[in-house]
Amino acid sequence: MADVAVIGGGAAGAAAFGELLTRFDAGTVHWIVGQHAPGRGVAYGTGDDRHLLNVRASAMGVFQEHAEDFIQHASRQLGQVKGTDFLPRRIFGDFIQAQVGARIDAARRAGRSFRIHPESAREIVSRGERGYAVRVGADRWLEVGQVVLAVGALAQRPLRTVSTTALASGAYELDPWRLDRHPSAPRRVMVIGTGLTAVDTLLSAALRWPHAELVAVSRHGLLPFTHSAMPLAPYARQEELNRALLSSDGAARMFRLVREAMQGAAGDAEWRSIIDGMRPVNAQLWQQLSHARRRQFLRHVRWVWEAARHRMAPATGEAINQLHEEGRLQVLAARVLDVDGTAPLQVTLRERSTQLVSVLEADLVIQATGLDTAVAYGAHDLLSQLLRDGLATADPLQLGVLAQADGQLLSADGRPHPGLYAIGSLLRGNLWECTAMPEIRVAAHRLAVRLSQASLVSRESASELP
Repeated sequence: MADVAVIGGGAAGAAAFGELLTRFDAGTVHWIVGQHAPGRGVAYGTGDDRHLLNVRASAMGVFQEHAEDFIQHASRQLGQVKGTDFLPRRIFGDFIQAQVGARIDAARRAGRSFRIHPESAREIVSRGERGYAVRVGADRWLEVGQVVLAVGALAQRPLRTVSTTALASGAYELDPWRLDRHPSAPRRVMVIGTGLTAVDTLLSAALRWPHAELVAVSRHGLLPFTHSAMPLAPYARQEELNRALLSSDGAARMFRLVREAMQGAAGDAEWRSIIDGMRPVNAQLWQQLSHARRRQFLRHVRWVWEAARHRMAPATGEAINQLHEEGRLQVLAARVLDVDGTAPLQVTLRERSTQLVSVLEADLVIQATGLDTAVAYGAHDLLSQLLRDGLATADPLQLGVLAQADGQLLSADGRPHPGLYAIGSLLRGNLWECTAMPEIRVAAHRLAVRLSQASLVSRESASELP
């Protein structure tokens, strides 16, 4: 079959679908979006305008080749907007939907075939050389030649230290975006996690419950660093640094080079410029690391890398600092040993610096530990089926699935599955940096070109058969 199916209604799915609409004319482009608003996903589905993008407006876009202007779109809603601004994520969600809508209109005028399915994909079955069958909803099947998995973040799994009693109490919340499920005002709210998701959760909790005490806890107690108010000058020796990083013989040498660059950049550029300048080579650096080195990075360096690489907007940082100064927010560096009880919950912590164990009471505990890519342990029906049937293999470090550099899924013996691809967070084990819009739009463009060319070759081959 010449049709192609894009599975996932978030930003990555929207980018892949929109790119295919402009160039795929071998058959129908199916977009299987599920029951949520297509294009928004978790990242851009928030309605809280205190949740800001952590990229400046001038760098935000949906498609690689585009005649789009996020700044103009945002200005129509918010008034005058500058390219240096960090805007609400809700606004970018609106922009994604508008851009996809424009491509849909253009596809209709061009006579291209497409269909959007408001159900979830339940199963994918290999048809061998004929492609794949995708079950949509209860019992409807689509026969397609190629499939793109863009399922985004997995549903949060409770930490192993959380008791069944605590989970059943209703006082332990696994979805940080659903605080509306807790109408009673808590005296103390504990947020497990200190990354960007936790920061947004703290801001929403502070607004919703203005008298609640807020506690954030993670192993290192490190909140994301903050972007500079204005763009910084690039590091003058960035190309030299990147070449040295790519030719280094291991993670230790990489870290030493980065530290030396930061120490020597005083007056030239600051550390943010150096970290941002590494972006074009991050995937290559990750791919150069052995399995053991990757594990070492995740255990010892990931926490500070994430804080430095994925920073807060300046206004977000100011709001968090204000909560600190008001005495409403306490950030703890501690390990969560146990969560038990009903309401309030009893949270047992071991402090990182002293190793002392203490128990804190919290009327509401919110798990906001960020992106979960452990497909082998998650409760995602489609991914679980793909693992069982051998169409996908979990990354050994639980960073999504095994895949080739172009996103083509691999089986356990390393063989690629022709026509079965992933984009976005499922490829963290292969690319590490693959979840932000700049990376997603490049990947979506390349994938759409590849799938269109593959369909064209297949069609030409079929026409030559006697």
